[in-house]
Amino acid sequence: MKRSLPLLLVLASSLPAMAHPAAFHSMDSGVAAQAGFLHPFAGLDHLLVMVAVGLWAAQIGGRALWMLPASFVGSMLLGGSLGILASNQQLIEHGILASIIMFAVALGMAWRPSLLIASLCAGAAGLCHGFAHGSEMPVGMIPALFLAGMVASTALLHTLGVILGLSFRRNSFPIVCRATGLLLLAFALSQIIRPF
Repeated sequence: MKRSLPLLLVLASSLPAMAHPAAFHSMDSGVAAQAGFLHPFAGLDHLLVMVAVGLWAAQIGGRALWMLPASFVGSMLLGGSLGILASNQQLIEHGILASIIMFAVALGMAWRPSLLIASLCAGAAGLCHGFAHGSEMPVGMIPALFLAGMVASTALLHTLGVILGLSFRRNSFPIVCRATGLLLLAFALSQIIRPF
């Protein structure tokens, strides 16, 4: 009996963990924030668009440097909240594809609309991407922390795009923007031929 006592204690200590399936337990707050932070890096469509927002902001210049990323992130939060509550993504996938094409054209043709139009375009794209992220949130995550992580990584990617744009502004900026536009357009065409 003395020899089997340690084994019985180990088995008894694991019994409370089997009371409910894992889906009913909230994950650690660090795990939720980390999952939200890493999620935008998981899809090439999201990654390209978020960097493109920063590049387009640098292309327009002035207040667009912070207005476009802020519009995208703000509406992405709204879309993410809606995505957590709903799960129908079919229409949203078309919106994501449209946002890729829109940024491809904006960068490729050096489109400089008014700040209001540019912010509305960035906001519409953010809404679609946020909805997709929210609807893909893993079970058991704390939504507020997942969204906070998502906002942090998105802001980081926007900042990367702005920094790239500003660093190339003096040297070959139009070439970088056109090349990025072509890359986005090629990616969009690949998604039309072979859907998401």
